[in-house]
Amino acid sequence: MLTGKIRNDIDKLWEKFWTGGITNPLTVIEQISYLMFARMLDMQEEVAERKVARSGKEFDRIFPNTPEGQLLRWKNFKNLSGKELHKHLKTEVYPHFAKLGAKTESGFGHVAEYMQDADLEIKNESVLVSAVEMVEALPLTQSDVKGDIYEYLLSKLTTAGINGQFRTPRHIIDAMIELIAPQPTESICDPACGTAGFLARTMEYLSRVYSSSEAEGGQWKDEEGNIHYTGDQLEPYRTHINKNMFWGFDFDTTMLRVSSMNMALHGVNGANILYQDSLSKSIKENFPQQEENFFDVILANPPFKGSLDETNTNPDVLGLVKTKKTELLFVAHILRALKLGGRAAVIVPDGVLFGSSKAHQQLREELIERNQLEAIISLPSGVFKPYAGVSTAIMIFTKGGETDQVWFYDLAADGYSLDDKRTPIQDNDLPDLIAQYEKYRKARETVGWKSAATSDKNNPYAPWSDKKQKAFLVDKAAIAEQKYDLSINRYKEVVYEEQSYAPPKEILKELKKLEQEIMQDLFELEAML
Repeated sequence: MLTGKIRNDIDKLWEKFWTGGITNPLTVIEQISYLMFARMLDMQEEVAERKVARSGKEFDRIFPNTPEGQLLRWKNFKNLSGKELHKHLKTEVYPHFAKLGAKTESGFGHVAEYMQDADLEIKNESVLVSAVEMVEALPLTQSDVKGDIYEYLLSKLTTAGINGQFRTPRHIIDAMIELIAPQPTESICDPACGTAGFLARTMEYLSRVYSSSEAEGGQWKDEEGNIHYTGDQLEPYRTHINKNMFWGFDFDTTMLRVSSMNMALHGVNGANILYQDSLSKSIKENFPQQEENFFDVILANPPFKGSLDETNTNPDVLGLVKTKKTELLFVAHILRALKLGGRAAVIVPDGVLFGSSKAHQQLREELIERNQLEAIISLPSGVFKPYAGVSTAIMIFTKGGETDQVWFYDLAADGYSLDDKRTPIQDNDLPDLIAQYEKYRKARETVGWKSAATSDKNNPYAPWSDKKQKAFLVDKAAIAEQKYDLSINRYKEVVYEEQSYAPPKEILKELKKLEQEIMQDLFELEAML
């Protein structure tokens, strides 16, 4: 968790950027990312130098071992004056990033690749000095804090992008990860990764679930200063986690840069953050293996709006659903990219659930008849404010097999107000959602399918037989009868409470009494004038 001081320091720097003329929050994060990257490179070089001091072996340096090369290191330029610092970063340090793009020895993989076009946009020298001072003060050696630092920076992205892109609330991401429960042996993808929120939070989830606490096992620091727990169960999977587990695709290079840095700060330097339009037919050429039957888990909040040029769309995706709507095409692409038995949690606009077009019905039929649609979780319409007020839902499905029943949950509150301010409130259905779905999932594993539409009290699905509750089950046959409509209001039974009113004569009597009191007050007021 971040201390109040770190938050305050970041907030103060944010204000300086604003007064210094940089008002785009994504640009602010980008500029801070460059400085953090410069410091992290120097930190890694120091670790390598300490190893060399013991072994006596030379290593492939990030910075040339010359006077000019050593001036590129954070520790050697951080104290320069504003004017000197600006010139040095713009003409020497940032151009050096471009030379690292083809080198993976730096340990930062795709981060270095996306830093190639880094440019210093901080014109105000005092702002630049303040930014360097703040980055120097950040505890980047603490692996459990540096990810939180970047998450806090990303939380300041409060403007929606084009084509329906906007930041997914982190508590919604965390809930989706809990529902899917990814394992450290699996491959995980976000086909429209943005800032890599799903991937970074998955790493946090794994670290939390597979590491013992300090009280249980104690802790130790490696040579980079990163904290590890003695009961760390992730160690056997570190190579897989760092190189093969995480995959993110996007066609916005700024987002790729931000997401690569986000993963690096969450302890995954080799995450596969790649430039690619996931719906384009070029994916078959660029990533033929990953395009179909590859991933164990997909977590996504793909763009909600926009239409694609059919001639540039992956023809195999169009074979599943003939449409130009991105929200339908992304679900179809996710189905193809999953392994048999792979599972996905995807946020979709409500239109995907009840749309009446042939493409909408075709996709829903595909999910239900030839795959296992596990759950539909209806989200309140204010979840994505201030970006948008669109009504959405989470779809959870597994590739292959067929659906026997669908678990519905009506999430009315997520712990925040549903207006533009999104302030914390007491009402929060997310803990209940996670607990109930875990109970349902265990029942599935124990007894398999059994219709909930029965009066048998011993039926393990009895808790979800009442369609008046937040969570309930609907058999496939009932859904098929409704043209595979998946909107929760189609099946939820509304409880109407009888309202009682006073007789009309009593209401009139009360009105007359109130009128008399008003007239009396008017007479007294008139007497005072």
